[in-house]
Amino acid sequence: MKEQEIMESLKQGNEEFRKLHEEHHVLDGTLAEMDKKVYLTPEEEVERKRLQKLKLSKKDRMAEMVRDYKKSNP
Repeated sequence: MKEQEIMESLKQGNEEFRKLHEEHHVLDGTLAEMDKKVYLTPEEEVERKRLQKLKLSKKDRMAEMVRDYKKSNP
């Protein structure tokens, strides 16, 4: 099973994965909006870094869930 198929399956059947995916998507949009600005204030720069870390943590958790799925469904 391909990774994209596994992710779709997890989105369908796993509430935690679905929530993580949705939050990751929202953070991606927020960061894209911030990146459109020519200049970020120091506070905005700190917030951008915080959001990047949060987005990465959600991505890492989703990847972990995909790995677990692969192990339990060879």
